[in-house]
Amino acid sequence: MSAIQKNSIIAVVITLIILAADQALKLWVHDSFYINEEFVITDWFRLHYIENDGIAFGITLFDKRILTIFRIIVCGLIAWYIVHSIRHNTSTLFVICLSLIFAGAIGNIIDCVFYGTMFDYAPLFYGRVIDMLYFPLIEWDMNGTHYIFFSPIFNLADSAITIGVFMILIFNKVIFKE
Repeated sequence: MSAIQKNSIIAVVITLIILAADQALKLWVHDSFYINEEFVITDWFRLHYIENDGIAFGITLFDKRILTIFRIIVCGLIAWYIVHSIRHNTSTLFVICLSLIFAGAIGNIIDCVFYGTMFDYAPLFYGRVIDMLYFPLIEWDMNGTHYIFFSPIFNLADSAITIGVFMILIFNKVIFKE
């Protein structure tokens, strides 16, 4: 098997596994939890169901349809870059990183494009991203204020994107050795 074939298979398998796991978890949480319902697994790991209408941390900068279309365009560019990288015999590690980023982006796009109509609350392209992973690692009170270290709530797609980006940053000398 050539390096091109191997990297192609790796890209497809990673993308499909991440997409399947992400969508399965999102659909299970949506069907099993109420908004803001929380299931405590440990003191530092919880499933907490929220729906995110914006980008990271719920930030909304402009119309949701424009954001969704922008996400789709970026995913198209990432897909093109993965194919380009595979054809030019880029390192397998880089293909893995790009595939994680691509799968995560597609997972969140599915929510934005289809979940609004699927769950009957918004038109096509106006769906909300389902988030549920919550890791309040350390909590404390000081001067009457409650603090939580690491309070974002996110999903598997967000995790795949973050892991892919961090791997590129950490292993950039290996990935871009030329």
